Amino acid sequence: MNLKSVLLSTIAGLAFTIAAPLAASAQDCERGTLDVRYCDVDGDLVADTPTDPAELIDPDTLIFAYTPVEDPAVYKEAWSDFLVHMETVTGKKTVFFPVQSNAAQIEAMRSGRLHIAGFNTGSNPLAVNCAGFHPFTIMASLDGNFGYEMEIITYPGSGIEKVEDIKGKTMAFTAETSNSGFKAPSALLKAEYGMESGRDFEPAFSGKHDNSILGVANKDYPAAAIANSVMSRMIERDVIKADEVKTIYKSETFPTTGFGVVYNLKPELQEKIKEAFFTFPWEGSSLQKEFEKSNEGQFLEMNYKDFWNVVRKIDTANGVQYTCG
Repeated sequence: MNLKSVLLSTIAGLAFTIAAPLAASAQDCERGTLDVRYCDVDGDLVADTPTDPAELIDPDTLIFAYTPVEDPAVYKEAWSDFLVHMETVTGKKTVFFPVQSNAAQIEAMRSGRLHIAGFNTGSNPLAVNCAGFHPFTIMASLDGNFGYEMEIITYPGSGIEKVEDIKGKTMAFTAETSNSGFKAPSALLKAEYGMESGRDFEPAFSGKHDNSILGVANKDYPAAAIANSVMSRMIERDVIKADEVKTIYKSETFPTTGFGVVYNLKPELQEKIKEAFFTFPWEGSSLQKEFEKSNEGQFLEMNYKDFWNVVRKIDTANGVQYTCG
């Protein structure tokens, strides 16, 4: 298997269990990998919106949650102008719901307590399969670029010219919970190169991407797996010089946070919410102030089937199964 074409993100090599406060009734329909409470008759890999009006919801207050970060209060402020715009377009009160973990965010949507959300890259497949999440947009730069790549880097003169040359040396990772800093490169090294940590090379854990990058630039680590968006910012700030490191592997682009709605909102309301995303005036907004730091300035239309294809493939390669509870 050539994982260069499928390497991106893996949530973990384990099954997941998400609490399900609502009773789920199995339906006799096509559903693929979706939980038994959902159907996927049209084959787009997300839960079909119910055709029975009795199964649709039209809440007076819309609840929005952004993927968990270290300080949710910062993001409550960042999203404030957007939520005002959402209220104007939909005619409904909209509330920011600060979540403390990915599991809590998914459970909130599965239980009917969350209507609009931004789930991080790795959580999207789980949210889709277990919570009926319909992602339809991601943030992008004004020229349409989005995401970042995992790179394996070394320094000039290290004796490492290609991935196979890492054998017998030390390779730095960030932390075991990091996709680009550990999970994705580990899958790549094992599946494509037959190399395993502890057997073919010695792993070192730096704790953060910038630590790994600085470690390579300072020749403390012969090689490291990093997110290139972090490296680019460090080069721009003159923390390191571009010629102090070199890349020997670059993955495909990771999609960023996927934004969308829960599957059983009334179709008219789903369309109004989409309208709010795609008509939001970024210029001078609290959202622009926060996200222009990562060169993001618009919402780009997307779909789960295509944009998350490589994420699903790496999950499959790692034997990931979603147990929704």
